Amino acid sequence: QVQLVESGGGLVQAGGSLRLSCAASGLTFGNYGMGWFRQAPGKERVFVAHIYWSGSTTSYADSVKGRFTISRDNAKNTVYLQMINLKPEDTAVYYCGARRPFGSNRESMREYDYWGQGTQVTVSS
Repeated sequence: QVQLVESGGGLVQAGGSLRLSCAASGLTFGNYGMGWFRQAPGKERVFVAHIYWSGSTTSYADSVKGRFTISRDNAKNTVYLQMINLKPEDTAVYYCGARRPFGSNRESMREYDYWGQGTQVTVSS
């Protein structure tokens, strides 16, 4: 079966950095766009970043532009989220998702077929 496993979360001070990883198995990884979403306590899950199957095109939520970088290694079936200059408002559970081909809205959770279990990121002030 399909599995997405996130790792790399933790506790970091404001201004610090973290690199999240999401390892995929059970699917043809290169066929899927991959996204990162996050969910803060008491709030809805929201879009963070997306990368197309080839890695050629990326997109970001305005709140993370210039601080977060999404990348992928199709040979390793892994997508990454490099986060720098972290802020307390970045505190959330971060989820990776596999987005079905030919979708129209990469920021919509409805277009993602598979999700990981999430990894906690906590940024202290």
